[in-house]
Amino acid sequence: MREIFAGLTIFFMWLLHWLPLPLQAAIGNVLGTLLYALAGRRRRIVHTNLRLCFPELGARERGQLARRHVRLVMRCFLEHGLLWWASEARLRRLIRCEGFDNLQRELDAGQAVVMLAPHFIGLDQGGAGFSMHFQGSAMYAHQKIRLLDALVLRGRQRFNAPLLLARQDGLRAAVKAIRKGLPFYYLPDMDYGAETAVFVPFFGVPAATTTGLSRLVQLAHAKVIPLVTEVLPWGRGYVVRMEPAWTDFPTPDVEADTRRMNAWLESRIRPMPQQYYWVHRRFKTRPPGEPRIY
Repeated sequence: MREIFAGLTIFFMWLLHWLPLPLQAAIGNVLGTLLYALAGRRRRIVHTNLRLCFPELGARERGQLARRHVRLVMRCFLEHGLLWWASEARLRRLIRCEGFDNLQRELDAGQAVVMLAPHFIGLDQGGAGFSMHFQGSAMYAHQKIRLLDALVLRGRQRFNAPLLLARQDGLRAAVKAIRKGLPFYYLPDMDYGAETAVFVPFFGVPAATTTGLSRLVQLAHAKVIPLVTEVLPWGRGYVVRMEPAWTDFPTPDVEADTRRMNAWLESRIRPMPQQYYWVHRRFKTRPPGEPRIY
């Protein structure tokens, strides 16, 4: 039954991808409003995250922010059809890229690079924008639904043949790819448990945060270049912004490096809080002795 439902959903996404993006966005907003009403568990997770991270907002403001967020989540999910089937020419019109000279300059100098690409909801659109200009590498976790897995792989491998590494290969495989000159598209801002994490503030709340960015950059002798994708309103497309390489990173203090990453991420979330991936249980892992949040 799950495969049948997935097939019908994917067929709907194929139909949608022929439409102009503003019309797709309008349909996604309507379905996102329905999702907000029906997905009680995920809605509660979003509200909990927003309450913890934005205590200065009132309940009504957080509710409005939560609804905008869930609508955008639905929008970006449905708009994956563009990444799977739209022509490269159309995607280049829809995905505007800024600051890509920051990466090109480092590559021209022979510098190894790790792309810091946090979980904004336009993440995959940003990945497509990146891969239309550069060959890179990334971790890939296979989807449980075979048809969806095939399409996600298709979307991520359409341009410049990126190297996709299995999660179980770990940092060692990533280091090898980086040293071969393949910028690594890295997403280190989720709660992956306490084993390889430290508790550092995220919007003032202790959050189990992987130290992988600091360790990976040190092992690969690489530089960090942040990349953030913004979904533009009214179906006007997407903007992928690549920032200059970080200086003085990493340091001998891995925890300080991880704090810096979270502080930078906060500064990018605040201008567009509805676009961060709040449906994730970011504070699932708690420091010893602290009660569960969700």
